Amino acid sequence: MSGGVTRALVTGGAGFVGSWLCERLLDDGAEVWCVDDFSTGSPDKVAHLGGHTGFHLVEADVSVGVPDPGPVDVVFHLACPASPVHYLRLPLETLRVASDGTVNALELARRHGARFVLASTSEVYGDPLEHPQREDYWGNVNPIGPRSVYDEGKRFAEAMTMAYRRTHGVDIGIARIFNTFGPRMSVDDGRVVPAFMRAALSDEPLPVAGDGSQTRSLCWVEDTVDGLVRLAAASGTTGPVNLGNDGETTMLDLARTVIELTGSRSSIKQVPLPEDDPKMRRPDLQRARDLLGWEPRMSVEEGLKRTVRWMEDVLSGT
Repeated sequence: MSGGVTRALVTGGAGFVGSWLCERLLDDGAEVWCVDDFSTGSPDKVAHLGGHTGFHLVEADVSVGVPDPGPVDVVFHLACPASPVHYLRLPLETLRVASDGTVNALELARRHGARFVLASTSEVYGDPLEHPQREDYWGNVNPIGPRSVYDEGKRFAEAMTMAYRRTHGVDIGIARIFNTFGPRMSVDDGRVVPAFMRAALSDEPLPVAGDGSQTRSLCWVEDTVDGLVRLAAASGTTGPVNLGNDGETTMLDLARTVIELTGSRSSIKQVPLPEDDPKMRRPDLQRARDLLGWEPRMSVEEGLKRTVRWMEDVLSGT
């Protein structure tokens, strides 16, 4: 599904999800400008796209400004540190890209009459008091905790995006992305899937926070990207729309699954819970099904198997 996109700009395009989105858009026949400052993304993630005549890689900090490639159909705004390791290391930069970066990307969309798709996050729900999380739930976020630079940054980005729609008539869509996994994740970014796999493949203890009863819902990256493309094609659909897998697993069960899939001799090691760590996370997907005709297709187990194979190659240097 290309949705008629012929020219697209992707901020954060050299990140994990961004690189898959660039690839999908190119496969659909679009010309793509990938903009990234490489603070958490990497040219390596899009190196395989370099030979494509429709692909343009531009190094720029969108908090300062978004390069204007001329008329575009869609601006996808994905730029932002997305893992706790990164946004805790770059708190001010995270807030700037969520604020100034969002404004700059919106201005580009406004200038060209393009649709604007914001990659928001399930973290706007904070440590939720409702389960599963529906888009009309306002969330339970600590506005001054260490995670707030990401959580509140994305909440601000959503508010700014809606303000541009109301004030300037920009055609916008907001996606709230839940935990996404797959190849090209940074192996050292601290997120649970690469952390568990890296430890298991090295026969080291898997670091499970707390008693491991907290839950997450894991979505295969190409499914998440398909949701973003469908949202881009659904002009007039503002959202927010949850994109994720409505299956749910505890962190302890995920650790055991990774050990089994890798044939590891690893044990499980309990580590302290991070501050404000959500106890549960599962999206209500009814809105995505109704508005986008979307739901995840890849099973978590098959996705984990594919990610393990990729991780083995990365760790072996092949």
